[in-house]
Amino acid sequence: MSKPVEIAPVRGKLGILLVGLGAVSTTTIAGVFAIRKALAKPIGSLTQMGTLRLGKRTEGRSPKISEVVPLAGLDDIVFGGWDIFEEDCYAAARTAGVLEPALLEQLRPELEQIRPWPAVFDQRYVKRLAGPNVKKGKSKKDLADQVVADIQAFKAGNGLDRMVMVWCGSTEIFATESPAHASIAAFEQALEQDDPAIPSSMIYAYAAIREGIPYANAAPNLTADIPALVELAARTQSPLAGKDLKTGQTLIKTIIAPGLKARLLGVEGWYSTNILGNRDGEVLDDPESFKTKEESKKSVLDYILQPQLYPDLYNDLCHVVRINYYPPRGDNKEGWDNIDLVGWLGYPMQLKINFLCRDSILAAPIVLDVALFMDLAKRAGMYGIQEWLSFYFKSPVHAPGLYPEHDLFIQLMKLKNTLRYLVGEDLITHLGREYYD
Repeated sequence: MSKPVEIAPVRGKLGILLVGLGAVSTTTIAGVFAIRKALAKPIGSLTQMGTLRLGKRTEGRSPKISEVVPLAGLDDIVFGGWDIFEEDCYAAARTAGVLEPALLEQLRPELEQIRPWPAVFDQRYVKRLAGPNVKKGKSKKDLADQVVADIQAFKAGNGLDRMVMVWCGSTEIFATESPAHASIAAFEQALEQDDPAIPSSMIYAYAAIREGIPYANAAPNLTADIPALVELAARTQSPLAGKDLKTGQTLIKTIIAPGLKARLLGVEGWYSTNILGNRDGEVLDDPESFKTKEESKKSVLDYILQPQLYPDLYNDLCHVVRINYYPPRGDNKEGWDNIDLVGWLGYPMQLKINFLCRDSILAAPIVLDVALFMDLAKRAGMYGIQEWLSFYFKSPVHAPGLYPEHDLFIQLMKLKNTLRYLVGEDLITHLGREYYD
């Protein structure tokens, strides 16, 4: 066993700042309130239901994660956030249509108390949305200062000890790094000059990181994964994580693809299509926003299957991704996958998957877990990119020169070994020779 990392204790209240109070955020907030009242269970949440094996298998030590590392309790969480629509969280949850009205009615008093602050929003980056609850400013720097003022007022008004910010807003148009992103000096100058290379999500990320607040990106946008904000995070000791929550079809890919590679089964083609009718589906109906999502979803197989190492099996893989906006389906997304496999002696096979899922139901426990683990990272003095949280993301942010790890099972091992490391427990390799030697 090694020496445990010094982790600041959990004191006071944790503020969770959510950018965008739409389907994902309201489902997360209502879910936490429902669990507090014992109206439901936190299914899907590693921080609330997960266990952590410690030591040898023969020791029988598998406590809950929340008993091993100090995590904020659900009773100590306070929610706040921004949105371009003025509806309170109860009305927004009714509009989203994810949760049953009967459950929302039992949570109505608490949900109605959460009203969104005016949002930083520019329709150039999300073309299919518009709303009235939007900040005005002389420059993007002015808008960032307004976000900081919101954060500080929220902290003071609720007597918060710590805060975390999670971007749960819409997918912005596809973007690549520019000179404005190269350093914090260049970035701050670009803020002053209203540089179009800085979308709304970067303004929020800058505001949070400037304040030393952990920032996680739940969308595929280019946001905190730029040199300027990584530099700022090192200066303010802010943890960073992202990007694009791993839900639905990509979750299934990161479960199935490692199994196919483990058995060295070839894959000639993987066709994926989705129908989705919520606000996210409407935004992704715009080709420029879809391009951002497509890049996030398509990179998964390349990294898991490693065609450069297995050219006979995966070099000519045809990978197609489609997302179709279909309003009648609402938040109940449906994904179809057709996988054309190659087996022994080149014989063809097929695997077909039809996943009818609820997008926000899969996303909500991830938002909660990421917020609690990011708060843990901050208290443990872990700042910058938190690759150990890759388990939760489609496009895990990683250090320059590394390839991202997409295999769900390797990601889970990385996460759990990080927790073991924090408390000074032996890392688990699953070698197992000690039981037989």
